[in-house]
Amino acid sequence: MAENNNPNKNSPDEIDLGQLLNMIRLGLRNVFGAFLKTYGFVRKNIFILAGLVAVGLLIGYGLNQVVTKRLKTEVIVKPNLESKNYLYDVINEIQANIEAEDEAFFGNMGIDVKNLKRFEVLIEPVGVRAKNLEDEMKYLELLQNFENTGIISDIVREEILDKSSLNQRITFFYKDARLGRDYAQKLMDYINSNEYYNGLVEVQRANAKNRIEEDKALLKQVDAIIENYSNTMAQENTLSVNETFVLDNQERVNITGLFDLKNTLIRDIEKKNMELTKNTEAIKVINFGNTQQVQKAFFTENIVLIPLILIALFFLISAIRNLNKIIDLT
Repeated sequence: MAENNNPNKNSPDEIDLGQLLNMIRLGLRNVFGAFLKTYGFVRKNIFILAGLVAVGLLIGYGLNQVVTKRLKTEVIVKPNLESKNYLYDVINEIQANIEAEDEAFFGNMGIDVKNLKRFEVLIEPVGVRAKNLEDEMKYLELLQNFENTGIISDIVREEILDKSSLNQRITFFYKDARLGRDYAQKLMDYINSNEYYNGLVEVQRANAKNRIEEDKALLKQVDAIIENYSNTMAQENTLSVNETFVLDNQERVNITGLFDLKNTLIRDIEKKNMELTKNTEAIKVINFGNTQQVQKAFFTENIVLIPLILIALFFLISAIRNLNKIIDLT
């Protein structure tokens, strides 16, 4: 009974602080020992490591001078008339013909296949707003709850077109600055040479011009009616309660409605003029960029990569030698 009541006896769940401190001390000693061994190894081989770094820097610098820099031209375009799928298809067609070195395909454009070495064409969307997509869809759903008026319909239409017709970035990669940019321009001309979409562009522009002429003619008539109203009011100096006046044929006209109609016609003319400016081709070129060098990541540069490789090989060979010595001793 005396043994069971002994307060100095440790229970199985109690932690031996002495053992814990010994474990921590042993761990720190091992870490410090490893650090000393590494430091001693580096100090012992400092001249070899410095030589490897110097040789690696020289080799990397030489390779950077020998290897031709890769250049690129970025073209920002906006597909019109539902031509986005066509744009992606024609880019894939061009890239496939580059890989196949199709002389007949490029010969019609005045492009020599021999100069297409390391030439590449890529396309990707510009300004994809994936993070805000859920909020934008909620916004469109909210608009549907309003009365189905012309204004709301136009807003929904513009929002849908904005989400489905993002600008695209076409990137041309090449090694010859002069030929690369010239070939990029010829390929853009080929992309916009589709007869189907060119026909749609012509029809759309013709419709817009006709609409503008009709709106202008109607606008002149509205201005004439408003001017007649102004002259009548100047003579009679009276205004009816319902803001209407009588024409020569005894038909009453709402003057407020006339001003609203005039503003609508002016907005429609402005909109159609904007369409004529935007829709000049199926694939509208927004910006044809200048030639620029492709930027590489820091650790992929030869001048940094080669020294790292040489040092890693030296450590690997040293580790293998040490392992061989341990095996021989055992």
